[in-house]
Amino acid sequence: MVDWNEPRVRKLVQQLEDFRLECRVTTLAEEEKTRSPFRLLVACVISLRTKDEVTAKASQRLFAIAPDSDRLARLDAEGIAKAIYPAGFYNTKSRQLNEIGRILRDEYGGEVPPDESALLALPGVGRKTANLVLGLGFGIPAICVDTHVHRISNRLGLVATKTPEQTERALNEVLPRDLWVPINDLLVTFGQNRCHPTSPRCTECPLEDLCPRIGVTRSR
Repeated sequence: MVDWNEPRVRKLVQQLEDFRLECRVTTLAEEEKTRSPFRLLVACVISLRTKDEVTAKASQRLFAIAPDSDRLARLDAEGIAKAIYPAGFYNTKSRQLNEIGRILRDEYGGEVPPDESALLALPGVGRKTANLVLGLGFGIPAICVDTHVHRISNRLGLVATKTPEQTERALNEVLPRDLWVPINDLLVTFGQNRCHPTSPRCTECPLEDLCPRIGVTRSR
């Protein structure tokens, strides 16, 4: 594994930040930064296996009729499904969102709990969503590992892991705590625009001096 000491890690993050500024893109994480934990949670549930642009529009439609947990709970699943269509698995997500609204209203006074275990107990909420809500919604250090973070972290040699859960634990050891929250947004942007799953665009890559290209057999 590459020796990722703290100066090297911070150089990597700075280069990722520069790349993101050049892209001028808006990911879900960026779009939701100023929103409430409730809106962030709901948008994250909608976003699973759904393109960012579809998620953004679906979330807007749903928040127009259910801006809080009480009104989300009082909607029926059919109404939620209609609002979030064509998000992936919209029927399943509509039932999950309806139940999330009920649980937040009845058990947490209408608020999203700033607690990992409580978040993971909500329907449709996994570690990725829970950590994103904790990090962006509450400012609690947590690493959100999606497919981009998992793939690129291994490609860079930051970690040598097989699953997102293993990647999260390994990154906890490698990254300074102040980088836990922003690393997801930075690597998602980089993965969408440069470091693709197959045939990544390695020519003139801004990380060329840092990346050992582990596992890369074909590139552009």
